[in-house]
Amino acid sequence: MNLKEMVGIEAAGYVKDGMVVGLGTGSTAYYMIEELGRRVKEEGLSITGVPTSWASKRQAEGLGIPIRTIDEVDAVDLTIDGADEISQDYHGIKGGGAALLFEKIVASNSKKVLWIVDESKMVESLGAFPLPVEVIPYGSQQLLRLFDKKNYRPKLRLNEEGEPLKTDCGNYIIDLHLETITAPNELAQELDATVGVVEHGLFLDMVHTIIIGLPTGPSTKQVR
Repeated sequence: MNLKEMVGIEAAGYVKDGMVVGLGTGSTAYYMIEELGRRVKEEGLSITGVPTSWASKRQAEGLGIPIRTIDEVDAVDLTIDGADEISQDYHGIKGGGAALLFEKIVASNSKKVLWIVDESKMVESLGAFPLPVEVIPYGSQQLLRLFDKKNYRPKLRLNEEGEPLKTDCGNYIIDLHLETITAPNELAQELDATVGVVEHGLFLDMVHTIIIGLPTGPSTKQVR
């Protein structure tokens, strides 16, 4: 069993009967959703899944997990998702899989947020992983110029055909190659105030529990 599968299965154990569960997106969340599907089928687990991407929705539906959108539930009891980086003070970067907008909406409406990662995602400070910024296509070249002037080393994310990658909402992603983010809260406020930016991948003060996959087994950290 690989580390991602191990923490995915471990995280699924936090889900209890009757919960509304935010279903994350990405290679680690995939295993968590698979395990929830197994529990629904074999253990009769009764849950409602709120997916954070079309890919997670298709996977969950294929496993027989009942699905609702974030607008069809009052709140989410627990969201389980991966992260691209987690700093020593438990801030995160997400959006490597281009689902950051849905992921942040679901996480923001969740009572608890659980991140599942392998140990390579735990870093001293954020920034080595490029920061995804979701922008509307109209004016995206202007934002590229603006970020370039600020020395943020922006790069428009492309798909396999070399065209601008489109998110589930039809937006573009500009990745900022910052290397080190010394003031994440200030950067988040700056990006929030930038016209044309829909959302960014800084997930600050959001996580409650982190499960880290280590060669010796899963390690759990309670953050808040």
